[in-house]
Amino acid sequence: MKPLLTIGILSDTHGFIHPGIISLINQCDIAIHAGDIIDKESLLLLKPKQKLVAVQGNNDAHLTRLRMVEKIDLPGGFIMVDHGHTHGHAKPSHESLKNTYADAKMVVYGHSHKQLIEQDSTPWIVNPGAAGNVRNHGGSKCLVLTIISAQNWQIKSHIFSQ
Repeated sequence: MKPLLTIGILSDTHGFIHPGIISLINQCDIAIHAGDIIDKESLLLLKPKQKLVAVQGNNDAHLTRLRMVEKIDLPGGFIMVDHGHTHGHAKPSHESLKNTYADAKMVVYGHSHKQLIEQDSTPWIVNPGAAGNVRNHGGSKCLVLTIISAQNWQIKSHIFSQ
């Protein structure tokens, strides 16, 4: 069955984005970015089929706590993209995200370079991990959400070695 939508999800573009991520995201219908956008030039290489939703982060060593969110309506529900600082930088509170966006199907947040996929709750909580090749703690990371139908969403982790 052909999917309705494929959505590439990435975060924290500290430095050059891995070519594998660029290739993968460019095959998707939509790209979503959460967290810091520091390397804007490599971000321009991302050309998804429909649109790029970028929640722009800060460039100031995480000194500013920003409240930046995007709501993205999709078949079967909506995603909230949270910049990440609002729920803590080092250890985001997953319960806080769940409570804040209780009606969402999924919450995407940035700023924790470790990848997280928590699907056994409502809403789903995901962090794609750092997409850049600098400070990325174990490879360049992204997620791909495939919406097969309004009732069937699937998410897959992708990690590319340096």
